[in-house]
Amino acid sequence: MTLEEVLIQKPTERAQCTGKALEEVLVSAKDNDSITVGVYESAKVMNLDPDSVSFCVLAVDEEFECDIALQIHFTLIQSFCFDNDISIVRVSDMQRLAEIVGDKAEQLEDAHCVLITNPADGSWEDPALEKLHLFCEESRRLNDWVPEISLPER
Repeated sequence: MTLEEVLIQKPTERAQCTGKALEEVLVSAKDNDSITVGVYESAKVMNLDPDSVSFCVLAVDEEFECDIALQIHFTLIQSFCFDNDISIVRVSDMQRLAEIVGDKAEQLEDAHCVLITNPADGSWEDPALEKLHLFCEESRRLNDWVPEISLPER
């Protein structure tokens, strides 16, 4: 999908399209072992190898809206992403995000931050990731620096 095609979509179509694209990217990144889940794990990756980070997803739900420590972490992660030209989005359904990126056997407690990284060999490319980068670029043009995406229901 080109930038022009993204621009002419209605806002509801765009939201559905980006939510589906985000789910596709997360599943693909998980399959390619190109995903980091958790605030602290993500901070480690950003510190050690910031060039490997391609995309960032922040998730918050009502239970953690008043968690000051988490909000400070989010602010720092957002700042890092802005400084390093990393596309970033928010999702409001942390439980759904945890279902997508977690294993059935394990229960993810910290799915507040998910990073999509580039593999060392650079072989992984995803058209859905390009859609998300275009969506983020357009959102920044509209002064929406951390756009919110709704993940599709199961």
